[in-house]
Amino acid sequence: MDGGNHSIVSEIVFLGLTHSWEIQVFLLVFSSVLYVASMTGNILIVFSVTTDPHLHSPMYFFLATLSFIDLGACSTASPKMIYDLFKKHKVISFGGCIAQIFFIHAIGGVEMVLLIAMAFDRYIAICKPLHYMTIMNQRMCIFFLTAAVTLGVSHSLFQLAFIINLPFCGPNVLDSFYCDLPRLLRLACTDTYKLQFMVTANSGFICVGSFLILLISYVIILRTVCKHPSGGSSKALSTLSAHISVVFLFFGPTIFVYTWPHPDSQLDKFLAIFDSVLTPFLNPVIYTFRNKEMKAAMKRIFKKFVVYRKIS
Repeated sequence: MDGGNHSIVSEIVFLGLTHSWEIQVFLLVFSSVLYVASMTGNILIVFSVTTDPHLHSPMYFFLATLSFIDLGACSTASPKMIYDLFKKHKVISFGGCIAQIFFIHAIGGVEMVLLIAMAFDRYIAICKPLHYMTIMNQRMCIFFLTAAVTLGVSHSLFQLAFIINLPFCGPNVLDSFYCDLPRLLRLACTDTYKLQFMVTANSGFICVGSFLILLISYVIILRTVCKHPSGGSSKALSTLSAHISVVFLFFGPTIFVYTWPHPDSQLDKFLAIFDSVLTPFLNPVIYTFRNKEMKAAMKRIFKKFVVYRKIS
């Protein structure tokens, strides 16, 4: 289709989450509180791991990196959603929409690799404890971090490559509160059925594949613990339960969105809220309350802060 004969879409209009004023007020309070709590919790984890020498290990390096990425995850769509709850006319520029899609997919790809890295770290700690310091060295940590960023950015660019040459001449309304690639493709002034299938297949394959890798690794770890129980394995297993909880929180909504046959359902919006607002909040909560070393580190930081305030 010749895009020269059509007006170019300069902004995208969101229909939002609901038209009920009461529900909007509830969502405003709920989302604002969770956003502030998510930012605070993840910043606290990053600060604790960075400043406390007791937490300078591969496991906490990956945890701090995951929390840093979660800062971006909860800031990609949540602030715009909270701001739009005040407004009747909810819009975002077309460029802003593309940027939002890029960061959503890039951050998601990075998180998947980080979760695999954390599972690998627990696998070595439990199944090969004598070789842990040799295998999980600084080079391995840098390798996983580089792989995470590379996969996340390349996956996101690959997704955006589908829409570079598409004509957008109207309509420009999305029944959502953020820009999602499958929904945006349906606004193009041409047939995008094959592109939608490729986008869904690409994201779905990466999500399901990563999830299966994690499940297999957890099964191997649990079998090893059952066959060779020990005090060290029990300590490592206590942190594994937190990882498993975070994995299901992250992959559950994501896999459902990319495998559910009715993407326009209200359930899709609920899962999007869960993934963008609630999951970044629950991650630091789970790791803080399920990890004795993290709680001890935060207590030390709090005591230092209290002493500093008294001296000053």
